[in-house]
Amino acid sequence: MKKILQLKLKILAKLVIWRQKPKVVAITGSVGKTSSKNVICQVLKSKYRVSGGLKNYNNEIGLPLSIIGQISPGKNIFAWLAVFCKAIILIIFKSKKYPKILVLEMGIDRPGDMDYLCSIAMPSIGVVTSVGHSHIEFFGSRQKIKEEKQKLVKALPANGLAILNCDDDLVCQMANLSRSKVLKYGFNSGAELKAQDLKYNLERGNYDLSGLNFKFNYNGSIVPVVMDNVITKSAVYAALSAASVGLHFGLNLIDIAASLKDFSLPNGRMNTLIGINHSFIIDDSYNSSPESCKLALEVFNKIKIDNESFKYAVLGDILELGDMSIEIHREIGKYINNLDIDFLVLVGKESEYIGEEANRRGFAKKNIFSFENSSQAGLFIQDRIRPGDVMLFKGSRGMKMEEGIKKVMINPEKSDKLLVK
Repeated sequence: MKKILQLKLKILAKLVIWRQKPKVVAITGSVGKTSSKNVICQVLKSKYRVSGGLKNYNNEIGLPLSIIGQISPGKNIFAWLAVFCKAIILIIFKSKKYPKILVLEMGIDRPGDMDYLCSIAMPSIGVVTSVGHSHIEFFGSRQKIKEEKQKLVKALPANGLAILNCDDDLVCQMANLSRSKVLKYGFNSGAELKAQDLKYNLERGNYDLSGLNFKFNYNGSIVPVVMDNVITKSAVYAALSAASVGLHFGLNLIDIAASLKDFSLPNGRMNTLIGINHSFIIDDSYNSSPESCKLALEVFNKIKIDNESFKYAVLGDILELGDMSIEIHREIGKYINNLDIDFLVLVGKESEYIGEEANRRGFAKKNIFSFENSSQAGLFIQDRIRPGDVMLFKGSRGMKMEEGIKKVMINPEKSDKLLVK
């Protein structure tokens, strides 16, 4: 039944694109797809009718739904009929309201996924954010993940554009495979669109940790950028990818920078929340990978607190790592030992290897605590938290780290609005 539904959605979505003829911007990467999609839409909306699809729909069912512009009806047969009817209308009639530019995520779980997704959406612009360890259980190595993701670059037409994060070596290598124009972004010297002079606002005063600023450097033009509502380097990478797309569509760098000022990341992606007892929470609970976990810890390490306060790193299992799980969790433990963190609170069986390795390298065992689920971890911290303390919550989606956050946030009644669902 699912295969039949999948085939129908594929045919309908392809016909919608054929009829409406939007420019398709496709984004793939182990981390940063949704953030990049949202920033790209933020940048383009001042000049174009643009849509980022729905939620983070990025698979064989979700991608066609994003193209049609409908949420998943689940098991509601009548709602599915409404989806099909809308698709048919879009196929028959050219709509003045349909987006001129579609910005779509393409997520891969298994070999062959990218071929399938590209056959639906036919992108002219491709953005590759990273090649990490996500879903390595089904690929066996980062090289195999790279080979799957680079199919997006190969699928682009000669008059298209490949936008590549050149700070990731495996992504940068994809430039040699592209028949389209290539634009590289990043912090390193190989980037054509470069970010430089990054500064964080990570003072704890007035419970305001939000904000960072940096500069775009493109073809010798330097433009300052202020992002008031984000605190993570990953947001800068998303801004760089968005600026790359914006430049392709004729926007100037000054206007692009201005559009970034008020951008906010989706729930669960390095958002800042007020905790109980005048404490502070960094909510990065949406998902986790080895790369994104280290990025979150890097920012957490930079937060300045007074001598009376403590930092709690609340880390859940990183899932879908297959045979590499123990090794990767130990690598996180090794990384933590060099950071300014007072307490390590671990959720799940695999995360215990983080604690073992951190302890082996000198992190005090009395400051490491392990729990089966995030609710237990939250209740534990609830009894210990003091004014000025800062907590980072990070873990794979399956660990439901938001349940722990509910125990320590000052306004749990707003959890439906502030936390991932």
